[in-house]
Amino acid sequence: MIRHVVMFRWEPEVDANHVAVVAAALDAMVPQIASIRAYTHGRDLGVNVGNHDYVVVADFDDVDGYIAYRDHPVHKDLIATHIAGRVAERAAIQFEVGG
Repeated sequence: MIRHVVMFRWEPEVDANHVAVVAAALDAMVPQIASIRAYTHGRDLGVNVGNHDYVVVADFDDVDGYIAYRDHPVHKDLIATHIAGRVAERAAIQFEVGG
């Protein structure tokens, strides 16, 4: 299984309302992409200083499944509509789980 983790630091002007819109868009996207096996996301709780603001964790059967998600038009549209231009910093990794 391949796990994809991406973390964002939002630009200062991004408010809680926009983050809620992003969360709803992510939830709506999941059933439209067949290669997704598990998908969780959420805001940082603010427990530790310096953490990123938001995280997405997604699981796929294999690298091809991840690439299908990465390149899927619904995913690309979500990024263009809700995320691009609103992120100050992004960190991501894909790694094998259980292998």
